[in-house]
Amino acid sequence: MSDPSSQNTAPPWHDSYPPPKSVLSSIHRTELLHWFQEGEKPGKDFILIDLRRTDHEVSQSVSKGGTIHGSINLPAQSLYPTIPTLYTLFSTAKVEKIVWYCGSSRGRGNRAARWFADYTAEKGDTAMRSYALEEGVKGWALAGEEYVKLMDEYCEAVWTK
Repeated sequence: MSDPSSQNTAPPWHDSYPPPKSVLSSIHRTELLHWFQEGEKPGKDFILIDLRRTDHEVSQSVSKGGTIHGSINLPAQSLYPTIPTLYTLFSTAKVEKIVWYCGSSRGRGNRAARWFADYTAEKGDTAMRSYALEEGVKGWALAGEEYVKLMDEYCEAVWTK
């Protein structure tokens, strides 16, 4: 019989990549809401990136709660190698505000925002901003009706259980 404490556990997925160096810039949901209210459009004036993988999926029988309107789903686990391409796309489109989030934005959202900020700094780009959404999609979904109405595939039961 093997001792469970002696079993090897796989390192976290992000250990395969360098730790981010940049100081985290975050955005509070009230500021992001203000962008929407002022008529700014996701995909044109700013980019929203939902980094959830399996906790983002929606099937016929199970909803994972929804996502903020206009978000692109790019799972964090496959993000790092795509950063140069994302940067090229965003800079070509002249989008300067990138908002990354996951469930809480304490892990994936934080890490992605900082990795992207590292890359923009490396490129000498001082105009493009990389933010982590404070409290992630969970904070957004629980903040009230004005936030919920800006969610796609919203399922209240997921957030209130």
